Amino acid sequence: MKLFKFSLFFFLVFAVTLLYAQKTAPKPYGATPSERQLKWQEMERYCFLHFTVNTFTDREWGLGDEKESVFNPTNFDADQIVSTIAKNGFKGAILTCKHHDGFCLWPSKYTEHSVKNSPWKNGKGDVVKEMSDACKKYGIKFGIYLSPWDRNSALYGKPEYITYYRNQLRELLTNYGNIFEVWLDGANGGDGYYGGANEKREIDRNTYYDWANTVSIIRKLQPNACVFSDIGPDARWCGNESGYVKDSCWAAYTAHGPNGDKPGIGYTKGEEGETGTLNGEAWIPAEVDVSIRPGWFYHKSEDSKVRSMESLKEIYFKSVGNGANWILNLPPDRTGQINTNDVKALDEFQDYLRKSFSNNLLQGAKVKASETRGNARQFAASNVLDNNNKTYWAVNDATTTASLTFTLPKDNTFNCFEIKEYIKLGQRIQSFTIEVEKDGKWNQVFKGSTAGSKKLAKFDDVKASKVRITFSNSLACPVIESVRLFKVL
Repeated sequence: MKLFKFSLFFFLVFAVTLLYAQKTAPKPYGATPSERQLKWQEMERYCFLHFTVNTFTDREWGLGDEKESVFNPTNFDADQIVSTIAKNGFKGAILTCKHHDGFCLWPSKYTEHSVKNSPWKNGKGDVVKEMSDACKKYGIKFGIYLSPWDRNSALYGKPEYITYYRNQLRELLTNYGNIFEVWLDGANGGDGYYGGANEKREIDRNTYYDWANTVSIIRKLQPNACVFSDIGPDARWCGNESGYVKDSCWAAYTAHGPNGDKPGIGYTKGEEGETGTLNGEAWIPAEVDVSIRPGWFYHKSEDSKVRSMESLKEIYFKSVGNGANWILNLPPDRTGQINTNDVKALDEFQDYLRKSFSNNLLQGAKVKASETRGNARQFAASNVLDNNNKTYWAVNDATTTASLTFTLPKDNTFNCFEIKEYIKLGQRIQSFTIEVEKDGKWNQVFKGSTAGSKKLAKFDDVKASKVRITFSNSLACPVIESVRLFKVL
């Protein structure tokens, strides 16, 4: 009898403890984002601005021997560039302050190869400042691209170049306001002018730049800036320049070298950037970089080759719709403005987004969950409909398969679900299905993989009033921030 009472006592203690635990928030699973990464992921779309001497020499990569006199936009207008970005829904702009040719779009005191020796504004101009000021005016975040490779500098390939590079980085990080992203290109070493040497210089990408100490400078001067490269530490390359990540895309990532050896900036297995890493060692989400034209710099011959709206739509669903951020390159032309052909394409695409995603069909819907964590109101299914990114629906720790069933106010035609995990607690969903009820039977209309910060699940038009999402085989209990439903064009 004593043994029975003893066992019953501990059973009750265990049951009470378990019940209490289920009414507290789930513990984070795996890698989780920093605050700077959370703010970065909320941006979703921003722009690249490739602009330098290449714009005037009709090249993609400058050799480094271009004369400063080449750079002379006829009507540079930062307002036109940034207002175009703002009205089309992009949240930021990253400028190629120095590309591989080494020409600086600001009057750097560490080189003569800059706008200060160009005829533009009689050498008194500063593209970086004008762009930074315009971004502030229009509420657009400003970012910088500073090429690690410099085909002009006589110091490149020598230890002294690292000091030179960091000095220029400090100029950009201290004189132009808040920076949201520092973009580090993977192109490093090769043929160049190099101060007149005209030779090939190779470097060890893993050791030459001493990236750990360079990143520490960025952290000190711009603590809120995300650092992008093949290996992060805040955002990773998607592995291609075609405009997509895979349907199964993890924000967690463990970088590997091409031969399974130590990775570096410009030295990774690119295809792994398309998927991330299941249970990867760090939260390093993907950024999809792609140009609105075939090239990255403006070429008049490409005026008729600007991406169609169908192409831009496809990129949107395969980038933002798979949990990645999308950086779309808009190269200013020789006037120093976004070309009218590009503006027209952007206007059409923004109109598509507005018409497709302005009406959430789940407004007024009722939602029922297969389970609610600890039966607690704070984890209720209704949280996915409240437009509050601080609340979420969650289930008990032991549950890795759960569902949400939505009943619409009336029959509606729809074809796209937006699903967001509460990523502060990590990425968990491995697979999910979408079903609609027809004549009392559930019919599957979509089967997907990961969800992450945002999943756009697009399928053929269906008409129904009842729809169910089932999250299955999750790495830990599903934690869903929001769900929306649309009829996209």
